[in-house]
Amino acid sequence: MDERTGPDGDTLYLSESVEKGNKGPFRVVYADPEGTRRWGFFCTNCQSFDIAVDSMGRIQCNQCSNFHKAEEWDAAHE
Repeated sequence: MDERTGPDGDTLYLSESVEKGNKGPFRVVYADPEGTRRWGFFCTNCQSFDIAVDSMGRIQCNQCSNFHKAEEWDAAHE
């Protein structure tokens, strides 16, 4: 896993696991090198940890608007 300094100065670990975004993939981030404590996502488009995730599974970067749609979507989710 790649190491990065997070927004609070902590070391975070970027896995090879990704979610596709419309501008670039989001990498899954862990708080420990073993990958047992999931922290969030990292936007590869703008190199940001400032990511919003909702209960539907949508992921959006608050810096560059890179966006991942929910996996399962239908009209009832609007």
